[in-house]
Amino acid sequence: MAGRPEWSVAVGRVVGVRHTEFRGLMQAQFGPLRAPSVARDHVFSALAGRTADEALAAGEDPKVIWRAVCDDFDVSDALRYGLPD
Repeated sequence: MAGRPEWSVAVGRVVGVRHTEFRGLMQAQFGPLRAPSVARDHVFSALAGRTADEALAAGEDPKVIWRAVCDDFDVSDALRYGLPD
């Protein structure tokens, strides 16, 4: 459907991560104080040497950014595939 993201969790892939869910995942992984710092300061080679905030501002798909975060920080499978219900 146009304008509505697909919200699903699938083993082995990240689907439908929007900016708000991306921020929620960051907070769930790093906590409300550290998450903004990681997004602002950590440079990801998978994002062409950009931070998560820079990649979001450049229009990169949030699910690609979240995948880079997961790989760099060894995020657990419980969060890698989305927020729990």
